[in-house]
Amino acid sequence: MVVVIFRSRLRPNIEREYLASSQRMLEIAESLPGFISVKGYTADDGEKVSIHEWESLEHLRAWREHPEHLETQEIGRREFFEEYSCYVCDEPRRYSFP
Repeated sequence: MVVVIFRSRLRPNIEREYLASSQRMLEIAESLPGFISVKGYTADDGEKVSIHEWESLEHLRAWREHPEHLETQEIGRREFFEEYSCYVCDEPRRYSFP
């Protein structure tokens, strides 16, 4: 399994456009082989964090290189994000209780 953590801050007054775009990206991701899940959170200070799970690096690579995702990434850098960082964790250890 591969876990991706995406942290970001949006530019002011862009939330509606961003939500429409992120909904479309979710639809595409969910349709791709190897997609497991995604969950998103927003902190009180406005920082957004999403956690994505993929079956393998190959599946993640297919998502990363999807043409519409590439286009949306460029739009995100140009219009949506003040800043972002992305962490890719290959074969993370897992613990759980119970």
